[in-house]
Amino acid sequence: MFDNLSAVFPGPDQDNMSIAEFEEISLTLGIGGLILLMIFILYKLGKDSGAGKFGTFVIFLALGMGIFGFAAKSVIKLFVEI
Repeated sequence: MFDNLSAVFPGPDQDNMSIAEFEEISLTLGIGGLILLMIFILYKLGKDSGAGKFGTFVIFLALGMGIFGFAAKSVIKLFVEI
């Protein structure tokens, strides 16, 4: 039943995640979650304001540039490090 506990709780002989790796993963997941929340807020704003299809498109285009910037930064960072 408890044969595979070493996968969950690493022992002293296994490599542990460094603080920098943990921070990078946490930042990416945290910002990603906030981006999903922002997309929901943009959708709700467009729906509740009665902006119509074109108005909702403009809201997503204008305010969604920040989302695109964050994603582009991550992709550029991957290419620069290679």
